[in-house]
Amino acid sequence: MIDEILEARRTKLAKMKEKGINPYPSKTYRDTSITDAISNFDELSSSKKSITIAGRILAIRDQGKLIFMDIDDGSAKIQIVATENNVADFDFWKSMIDIGDFIESNGILFTTKKGEKSLEAKTLRMLMKSLRPLPSGFYGIEDDETRLRQRYLELILNPEVRDMFRKKSIFWSTFRQALLEEGFLEVETPILELTPGGAEAEPFVTHYNALDTDYYLRISLEIALKKLMVAGYEKVFEIGRIFRNEGIDADHLQDYTQLEFYWGYTDYNDLMKFINETYQKVVQNVTGSLKTDWKGTEIDWSGVWPKVDYCEIFKEKTGLDLLESSDDDLYKFAKSSNIKVDEKLGRGRVIDLIFKKFCRPSLIQPAFLVNPPIEIEPLAKRMDDDDRRVYRFQVVACGSELGKGFSEANDPIDERERFEAQMDLRESGDAEAQMLDEDFLEALEYGMPTMSGFGISERLFAFLMNKPIRETVFFPSMRRKNQQ
Repeated sequence: MIDEILEARRTKLAKMKEKGINPYPSKTYRDTSITDAISNFDELSSSKKSITIAGRILAIRDQGKLIFMDIDDGSAKIQIVATENNVADFDFWKSMIDIGDFIESNGILFTTKKGEKSLEAKTLRMLMKSLRPLPSGFYGIEDDETRLRQRYLELILNPEVRDMFRKKSIFWSTFRQALLEEGFLEVETPILELTPGGAEAEPFVTHYNALDTDYYLRISLEIALKKLMVAGYEKVFEIGRIFRNEGIDADHLQDYTQLEFYWGYTDYNDLMKFINETYQKVVQNVTGSLKTDWKGTEIDWSGVWPKVDYCEIFKEKTGLDLLESSDDDLYKFAKSSNIKVDEKLGRGRVIDLIFKKFCRPSLIQPAFLVNPPIEIEPLAKRMDDDDRRVYRFQVVACGSELGKGFSEANDPIDERERFEAQMDLRESGDAEAQMLDEDFLEALEYGMPTMSGFGISERLFAFLMNKPIRETVFFPSMRRKNQQ
């Protein structure tokens, strides 16, 4: 069946060329977008002013001497009515057009007997002959693999998905505007790095031919931005792509957008107030409310969010005192709880795995999770009254981490010791432990101000949309089409 349709469309293409019609012209004479036509409909229709619109045909209803077509130009949709009396070569065009074609039409706006705003066509002109049929509607793409691989088809047929990505633009622009209003400088830093750092994640590796050197795709924006703070900037931020060679699930991508910013002469308490207010602006602008739905639960983003102490909730949910429990205590608890661990994982990784299973799922409403043990955060500043813990917070909601902030470590000797501990873990087999970055440590020795820092990925947007994160990116990573 599909082969017959493809052949029929190619035959139509040939006939148009034989008639001297270019089915792929380089210019359109459109003078009015469909949105403008609808917005100014009363004025344009009453004046009988002729306008030219263009767009993709999404539906055709053939009534013999009359054709109704729905077209969409990306801004809106409208109906075109073509009749035998008004359109030259009507029968030819009737036989040539298909759903999926891009056409241009000049005519006058009017309202049909059924009250639908329409364009009465005087001319039809082909802008692009489609050679493949569109699915018969959104539910014509039943297979998720096909839907995500050919996302452009879903975007054509499902206005709700198109609208979601408009909201995603609002999501990032609201964050950007909040930072610019606070006096931050937006910067760009390299994606390729000699030493990946700023997070515990396995990197992607590539080879730089001109330098004959292996490079890594960055796993974080952090290190380069901190070097700019060393350089004397007070407030910097970047919204950019990062890459982590890790597993695929509803909350994780391997190639995604992240915002990180660093703010001189502030601490994590200053940061929490700013983040509380900024998240509320983002949620309001994206969703139109401070209350959102997550798997049937109402999430209330309003007010001042409470602080949850990391060690206290850990003890409440597991019975383990993190500041007193030995490594052996943690390993035994993890194994008895069917958490997959082995001896090459460091204390911090084991704590994190236990926390994610026993504690984080209970954190549904927005809160700040504060002051974890130093083992799980090597780049945060030690607490003044307990150097076993660090000044770090996570924004937690919906049982997940949705942002992370710090009072940043700036003691170069202490930082080197932490990096060396991470390298010991790498040498023991932990591929996600951080690498020792001599270039960053040298920069730190020149001096970096007391400051706070924060990172947020597009995971938050996925939770606001109540969708798996792969649904909220245009083209998620997929296996090759013929790969089993």
